Amino acid sequence: MTNTPPHDADTAPEGPPEPGGGGTARLRPPLRRVSGRAIGVWTLRILFGGVLTLLLFSALAWAASSLGWAWIPAWARDNAWLLPVVYAVYVLLKVAVVPSWRYRVHRWEVSGDVIYTRAGWISRSWQLVPVNRIQTVDHTQGWLERVFDVATLEVQTASYAGSSTIEGLDTDEARRLSEELAVRAGTLRDDAT
Repeated sequence: MTNTPPHDADTAPEGPPEPGGGGTARLRPPLRRVSGRAIGVWTLRILFGGVLTLLLFSALAWAASSLGWAWIPAWARDNAWLLPVVYAVYVLLKVAVVPSWRYRVHRWEVSGDVIYTRAGWISRSWQLVPVNRIQTVDHTQGWLERVFDVATLEVQTASYAGSSTIEGLDTDEARRLSEELAVRAGTLRDDAT
């Protein structure tokens, strides 16, 4: 019986195994970063959502203090102005930290037979999707992504857990990659039959 160390944050799988290694395969991080323009998309998404929620909280604070809603405790009515202020500080901190942090963490790579992604800004997820299991490759670009000339590539397999999304790719790269993956997946499926 061999004694293997548990996987924790420092030893968690981080990429496709290095070829030619004997014994236990050491995994490495994906090599490619998303486009730097993705930071602008993520920043504006946080701002748009934050401003809309801030307006809602401000309206609720005004209504609670001005209309004298009896069902709200007196201390909450008297301090209702705190809710929008606290939320505004939260949104500003999130705008200052999250987009650049996500950019540092989000990586991707396509090897000969695997699509490998790493995502997340607080909790991280590593995903390896075999190219021969690909069913569809979607290349999408919302209006905000068009403004920043980036796109999202979504690779789907029969299993939900096997699907992978790469946000913030350069538009031309996403288009090229989607076409290449579709051809490679079709070739690998044809070879397997």
